[in-house]
Amino acid sequence: MAERHLVDVHILLVRDGELLLSKRRSADEFDGLWHLPAGKLESGESATAAAAREAGEEIGVVIDPADLRLIHTAHVIGSGREARLGLFFHALRWAGEPMNREPDKSYGLQWFSLDTLPEESLIRYSAAGIRGFTTGTPYSEWGWVR
Repeated sequence: MAERHLVDVHILLVRDGELLLSKRRSADEFDGLWHLPAGKLESGESATAAAAREAGEEIGVVIDPADLRLIHTAHVIGSGREARLGLFFHALRWAGEPMNREPDKSYGLQWFSLDTLPEESLIRYSAAGIRGFTTGTPYSEWGWVR
């Protein structure tokens, strides 16, 4: 059987020069690290619909898929996990105030200035998409043997 590649969607909410991050709660090496609200694409779902759905499930905001702009794609493998393609979307608009709707998966949410992100405690995968947003770099890949 061919190896599958997961597709993840990540949401960047930026307000007044600050980016919303979630502090991950998990039983793996990512526990306590910051990351973007994100989730996996489900069968039969478009990427923008998935990003809007995940935003509602994780942080309680409503996003019209038409208000999402693809700003970065990352193709990664590593940490003993399946290869994945990450699609990073900037939400131009949203309704509602972000809240932690998944306390079993997140310790909480926090806004960070784009100039002073918690680099040392940011999940590398999320950092790739954030860097893509701040630098205008549309694509990255890592973990692949060249």
